[in-house]
Amino acid sequence: MTPSIDTSRLTQSNVKSAFEAWQAKELPGWLSHFAVGAALYDDGSPRDFQAFSMEIGKERFTSIDRVDDDGTGITGHFHSDTWGNFTTFFKFHLNANG
Repeated sequence: MTPSIDTSRLTQSNVKSAFEAWQAKELPGWLSHFAVGAALYDDGSPRDFQAFSMEIGKERFTSIDRVDDDGTGITGHFHSDTWGNFTTFFKFHLNANG
């Protein structure tokens, strides 16, 4: 079971909804927040967004430590069943449709 995280600090509604879908292991909900051809970068290197998304349920935030960039940046502790526990960030970029 994924522990509940207080998402009240997430002020950008689309980011909050995407984050909550990720945490709830809701792949269709997660993917619905992204444009076709959405790009993913890991430490500045391009990665396969679809392959990353398939890890839903195996990876999750365990805390939100900081929210910045007008609500589009989330930094916190993260757990990966493959890589263990570490600090990471998600930085969302919104298109004209949000």
